[in-house]
Amino acid sequence: MTSIGLAVIGAGYWGPNLVRNAMATPELRLEWLCDLDEDRAKAVLGRYTTVRPTTSLEQVLQDPAVDAVAIATPARTHFDLVQAALAAGKHVLVEKPLTPTYAEGAKLVALAEEKDRVLMLDHTFCYTPVVRRIRDLIASGELGDVLFVDSVRINLGLVQPDVDVLWDLAPHDLSILDFVLPEGVTPVAVAAHTSDPIGAGRPCLAYLTLWLSSGAIAHIHVNWLSPTKIRTTVIGGSRRTIVWDDVNPAQRLAVYDRGVDLSAVGADERRAALISYRTGDVVVPALPEREALRGVMSEFASAIQEKRAPLTDGHSGLRVLALLEAAGESIQNDGKRVDL
Repeated sequence: MTSIGLAVIGAGYWGPNLVRNAMATPELRLEWLCDLDEDRAKAVLGRYTTVRPTTSLEQVLQDPAVDAVAIATPARTHFDLVQAALAAGKHVLVEKPLTPTYAEGAKLVALAEEKDRVLMLDHTFCYTPVVRRIRDLIASGELGDVLFVDSVRINLGLVQPDVDVLWDLAPHDLSILDFVLPEGVTPVAVAAHTSDPIGAGRPCLAYLTLWLSSGAIAHIHVNWLSPTKIRTTVIGGSRRTIVWDDVNPAQRLAVYDRGVDLSAVGADERRAALISYRTGDVVVPALPEREALRGVMSEFASAIQEKRAPLTDGHSGLRVLALLEAAGESIQNDGKRVDL
């Protein structure tokens, strides 16, 4: 197949990573790097002399050699940029979150379907070997029923000027949850609590609780103020439990055959429960060390070539936005549960 002409929009924090991985993806042919600061774009391109820098989005979208664009700009700009690209007939890969509101995101998903174009979210963690393995373990039934999810993503991070900590960090965890949960299990309610202890003018730490349709609960903690970086997710199943520690390359993933076995004996209106504790082996699966963004680029190219929806399509972005907006409603109502 012929290569897919690509333009990257945005040469800031994430754009250089898109450029590097696009150049390393055989199915893609990088044509342009577009940024409001052309000198910054030139600096990012460096030795990639065949790629043209520009400040003009119109120039990029009018180029027939460009089949697709990858957008790495602030969330507030996503709607206008994605809309323009889709209207010009381009496939689009866009950084999370899709847009600042669900209503805007829904318009873009509808436009992509109308234009028969691929709209893909750069939910990068979903393309890591560890998350792909977690998804397989859950889908295969090896964990049994998912009973709980506990996720912690905390660090001494940059206080963002345009979004709070929930919109900055929680999309990672929400997109991962959306990706790995078994078919038919979805969030049905949300509650959120936040705090701004340093007076930044926006929440700097947040606790998010999701009730799942299966009866399980997922809990997410995100925080810009922790002096220690912790990225840990525990997924407890009825048969086994997964512990994912993303800052421990020696043991990123461990599968524990440990837990509580509960057998119930019914006697008319009363039930007596017998509890036993199971202690078994701990398995540490061998995982390849592979840059997730390479997988993102490969999936984007494959979805375009095969004319199919990508693994993290526009609808996955909408599901994340629905949860973020419900969390915002909960915050406005003193942390009360919001049914979806």
